[in-house]
Amino acid sequence: MIHTIKLTAVLLLLTVSKLAFAAVILQYHHVSNDTPESTSISPLQFEAHMQYLADNDFTVVSLSELMNTIMKQQPLKDKMVAITFDDAYLDILTQGKPILDKFNYPFTIFINPNIVERNPNGYLSWQQLKDMADDGVIIANHGLEHDSLARIVHNSTDKNWRDKLTDDLLSSEKIIEEKTGQSWRYFAYPYGEFTPEIQSWLMENNFIAFSQQSGAVSLATDLTNVPRFPASKPYDKIASLRDKLYSLPFMLSLDSQNAQTIYPQNTLKSVSFNIVIDDFHKSQLNCYVSGLGKQKVEWQSDKSFTINFSQPLSTGRIRCNCTAPSISQPGRYYWYSKPWFILTEDSQWYPL
Repeated sequence: MIHTIKLTAVLLLLTVSKLAFAAVILQYHHVSNDTPESTSISPLQFEAHMQYLADNDFTVVSLSELMNTIMKQQPLKDKMVAITFDDAYLDILTQGKPILDKFNYPFTIFINPNIVERNPNGYLSWQQLKDMADDGVIIANHGLEHDSLARIVHNSTDKNWRDKLTDDLLSSEKIIEEKTGQSWRYFAYPYGEFTPEIQSWLMENNFIAFSQQSGAVSLATDLTNVPRFPASKPYDKIASLRDKLYSLPFMLSLDSQNAQTIYPQNTLKSVSFNIVIDDFHKSQLNCYVSGLGKQKVEWQSDKSFTINFSQPLSTGRIRCNCTAPSISQPGRYYWYSKPWFILTEDSQWYPL
């Protein structure tokens, strides 16, 4: 993987105690009773989420404060939380912001400038976004359109996809700065789809990128693949939220072959991980794969394990979630998620 050497060097400098301190980034879309359930949380349940944070002494910080802490390798306080929204939906302002303001919680919105420019019903206008930016809301980059950049890379020449990526993200960043006065160089992958090649481009161009797979954040987090916990339906129950908020960063490293994300159907049959944190009993490590359920973990050594999938992976967005209870912090779980984007047998993309 492009960051394996860098990650290993960082981890050698970090103690287990530092890695044990965790922050969590929550991802939302709509705050509404009238929008698609798969991207929505009701205003009542959203307020319950915010109340849980307040009642249980979580510190809600801006995304910039959290990222600056990691970039400067400063001590990370435990139980830090950042709140993010993808897409510039109007109900973030009308339903979500009043609740967030009640608790004085900062938040970030990742937007698509071309969609905002068309001003469709149900979306925030540039004036509303500017007013929110002036009120301290971070407005960040989700691409010009809501297009998967991984699909640009697939089957494109090196120059073509790099030119497209450069035009898309830099143009989007420029527009956001012109319209809101902000330029954070934070980017959220549309549909959570990315490749190691895109990660390299983002690192070269000083972007921090945020994914859609689960996991806590630590000082060793790869800043081209920062995990966020989806917190809308069907993951909006308080019990689910609690497990996420108390999760710990499960640091696993991948070689270049295992770091790949795009595969034609029936070609990805196993994955291997190298562990960095061993604050858990190996017998209690559990890994689950979309559509397959719990998978058998085969330890190759004290520091690496392999999953041989019990069945072929289905076409679509697939995730492997691995968790293990912490020995040093009873009641808390290490949590890691790895995404794959499985094409059809003839290497065509699945519908979005």
